[in-house]
Amino acid sequence: MQAFSQVEAVAAPLARANIDTDQIVPALYLQKPRSDNFGHYLFHDVRHDALGQRRPDFVLNAAAYAGARILVAGHNFGCGSSREHAVWALHDGGFRAVIAPSFGDIFQANALKNGLLPVRLPEPVVEELLAALLAAPGTQLRVDLEALVVTGPHGRTEPFAIDPFARHCLLEGLDEIDYTLTQRARIEEFERHHAPQ
Repeated sequence: MQAFSQVEAVAAPLARANIDTDQIVPALYLQKPRSDNFGHYLFHDVRHDALGQRRPDFVLNAAAYAGARILVAGHNFGCGSSREHAVWALHDGGFRAVIAPSFGDIFQANALKNGLLPVRLPEPVVEELLAALLAAPGTQLRVDLEALVVTGPHGRTEPFAIDPFARHCLLEGLDEIDYTLTQRARIEEFERHHAPQ
């Protein structure tokens, strides 16, 4: 897993609530192998019309957000089914952080295990960010996991909280297996003292 300490980048505003995992990556693509670039399927059915043409009114189709690495969305982002593919699609699509007032529980857990940082901020703060991003497409935000703050377009900072273990793993670029391997010496020591008799 790629380590995450901070990202300063264009932020894309997705001013909708209850964006579910089926919108993030449609079920049609769930049988693809992980080695596929799931970024190709990100918001596929929302991003394209019935003929497969990109919808000009969908925010991620605008040139100003081509390099966006931060997504700002409404409450309950990532609700719905538990598909980990939704996180893969966001990550492979270039996103490193999603800011919202709330997240689907399983989506949030999957995000933290796959190097995508879900940042919860109060709804009024998120609404202000969305308004600022919509008013000035291409605006950058800074998400700092070390300092636990988001810096907005006018330099205003907003603190956020995260589980300390998840924060450690993201900062170090450790998935659960990698973390377990960092404990190998302690595991072996335990096994030496607790061998079957």
